[in-house]
Amino acid sequence: MAQDRLYIPVSFFSMAVGTLAWGHSWQAAAQVWPLPAVLVDLASGLGLALWFVLLMAYARKWWRQADAARLELHHPVQSAMAALLPVSTLLAAITLKPLLPPVAWVLLGIGLSAQLALGVWSVGRFWQGGRSPESLNASVYLPAVAQNFVAATAAASFGWTSLGSLFFGAGLFSWLALESLVLNRAATLTPMDVAQRPVQGIQVAPAVVGGLSYLSLTSGPPDLMAHMLLGYGLYQALLAARLLPWTTEAAFAPSYWAFSFGMMALASMALRILARAPDETLWQLLAPALFVVANLVMATLAWRTLALAREGRLLLPVVQTPPSATK
Repeated sequence: MAQDRLYIPVSFFSMAVGTLAWGHSWQAAAQVWPLPAVLVDLASGLGLALWFVLLMAYARKWWRQADAARLELHHPVQSAMAALLPVSTLLAAITLKPLLPPVAWVLLGIGLSAQLALGVWSVGRFWQGGRSPESLNASVYLPAVAQNFVAATAAASFGWTSLGSLFFGAGLFSWLALESLVLNRAATLTPMDVAQRPVQGIQVAPAVVGGLSYLSLTSGPPDLMAHMLLGYGLYQALLAARLLPWTTEAAFAPSYWAFSFGMMALASMALRILARAPDETLWQLLAPALFVVANLVMATLAWRTLALAREGRLLLPVVQTPPSATK
């Protein structure tokens, strides 16, 4: 009975997203350097294993703690994190494509359908209003931006480039619309609550996750658009580094995994550009540096998360009272 008083927040899927994206960065690195295949397979396998464990735990939550799951889906901040479930499913489909194609195709269909349905539902609630400006943070990118960009990459990976271009357009213009909203909240309202600050790590992701989508939809040497997206991603990573003293006023928690997807995608994009422009000195210098940083970020997140688990502070108590919700 004591175990039923704890639950897996849907935001924990940020761990699966980050770990699967880490595996993709190792796959990208293997395209430009002679890395041991066992390391690439290990990184991919860890991501798939974590995704599957979290999927089973979240399914159990709906079975044993359905009220808590429903409350979470109507919370003004936590509801956006539900987008991490289809995002991680699509990343798992990409990882499984060369290993188990039939399973990968099934996951692709489920992931594309789920992300579209969830995105329309979630953004529709956003349009209905009633949300306090103080509740806004970078998590608003997840339903409309992250889901569509990853859907574009997944569709292109399975040969559906025309469909992928539609998802890319939806993600791109959603990102441009939301960017000023997030910045306006950060700049003009009261300072963000300490506990929410790590979630701003998501800010690194849109440009480079979109950049990976763009590269998957195009061929040949990377063009100006690809360079622009990587440049903006690098700029956001530098801003995140400058804000680390402010961000780390919050004690370490799973919310710090918000940095993982963007940092892994940043390294992956630089590596994929290097693979398509191997003679350019800039990419020869930038790609390995970002790959090292991505692995340091991943190691730090994993080590600190395991420490929380050992101390019994990883899982959360079930919320007994409804949070304030939007429509």
